[in-house]
Amino acid sequence: MANSLQSLIIKEKFMRQKDVHGRGNALWTRAKGYVDLIRPFTLIPPFFVSFFIIVASLVYNKLGFFSGWWVTAVQASLTLALLNAASNILNQAADVEADIISKPYRPIPRGVVKPNEAHTIAYLLYSVVLFRAITINIRFGTIVALIMFFTVTYSLPPRIKRFLFLNQIWVAIPRGALGILASWSVFGYAFQREPLIIAIITSLFLVGGTTTKDIVDSTADRRTGTYTLINTFGTKKAAYISLPFLVLPFLSIPFLVVNNLLASYLLPLTFFAVPSFLVFYLMFKEDHAGKLENVHAWALMYLEYLFFALCFAALVILG
Repeated sequence: MANSLQSLIIKEKFMRQKDVHGRGNALWTRAKGYVDLIRPFTLIPPFFVSFFIIVASLVYNKLGFFSGWWVTAVQASLTLALLNAASNILNQAADVEADIISKPYRPIPRGVVKPNEAHTIAYLLYSVVLFRAITINIRFGTIVALIMFFTVTYSLPPRIKRFLFLNQIWVAIPRGALGILASWSVFGYAFQREPLIIAIITSLFLVGGTTTKDIVDSTADRRTGTYTLINTFGTKKAAYISLPFLVLPFLSIPFLVVNNLLASYLLPLTFFAVPSFLVFYLMFKEDHAGKLENVHAWALMYLEYLFFALCFAALVILG
């Protein structure tokens, strides 16, 4: 009888420990799901790119490294990183049907996070970002508001993501032109010649470069009513359509320098036409890039975009 009672007590303790352990695992899984929703590693490069462009605008406008400049620069960069996070979350909340097909490992398709929860988190982040951006300065706040407009209307009604070619423009403008001009406007002005032209070049490049991200999502996009160059014309034709946007913006830089539209110290940026040709070539391969969410062409395009922005900032600082 004593042995039986002792066995029951041990069994009950084991069940309680198992229940606590199970709840702990569930909480950990849920917490990790929220972190994965933000896609934190995609926020680190834009943070540093924004920071260096902000420093470049400080140097370009001859404001000097006054006391506390770095606090403003870090806060503005963090604001843009959080804006990127809000966009990531909203995109996943709106794309559940497509993600179930092409990215089932994401937290919403796995059932770890509910779509309504994701929407709520995205809207809260957007609110925080807009408030902080306006309090940095009105120029920065206005451009951040424009970026928000593009990211929200891309994912939500009228859901520009559905419309052929327009969806690429809708990605290229906020990530390219507005992203650079927002950073620059922390200490400078969006309509200053050098940053404005570089912003336009970046957006034109991304009109073509955005095609690379649609290769993996081709089937899911087709099934969910989203029309892209890839699922409309096929990868090879899409690559040819994208080629002028990938290469010509960089090849135009010498012409812009000769005509005094860009400073001569920005001439080395012409070199980025070379990796653009490689992006074009890799689009044909369609091979998956290991642990990355996309193909090698996308990975190279993304790195090229980041290094172009960084090199622009470095040349302005050194020029």
